[in-house]
Amino acid sequence: MQKSTITIDVILDPNKIPEQINWEASDSNAEMKQKAKAMCLAFWDGAEQSAMRIDLWTKNMMVDEMGEFFFQMMMTMADTFQRATQNEELTKEMKAFAKDFQNKFRLSMINEQSNK
Repeated sequence: MQKSTITIDVILDPNKIPEQINWEASDSNAEMKQKAKAMCLAFWDGAEQSAMRIDLWTKNMMVDEMGEFFFQMMMTMADTFQRATQNEELTKEMKAFAKDFQNKFRLSMINEQSNK
């Protein structure tokens, strides 16, 4: 049996707020750890029928980056849902929601900037 390991290091400031997130995978060709400003990790507990999640972001993650991060996660979650279920209709709805979310988020950012 083949084994793959993913290691995530979270460097915290004195107040235990993430300053840096680094990760590496044993199957990766990358020569050094990869840096990230945010991460969302979810596991499905079949026995409890519930999702267990770890959501972290560094204190230097900008709000506009968070909006883009969520948009891209929703789009890739829709792709994963499609591959797992073959449900085209719900996949299209998920992607439409993600695009609507992105548009509304961008408008809110523009409005926020114009109100300053």
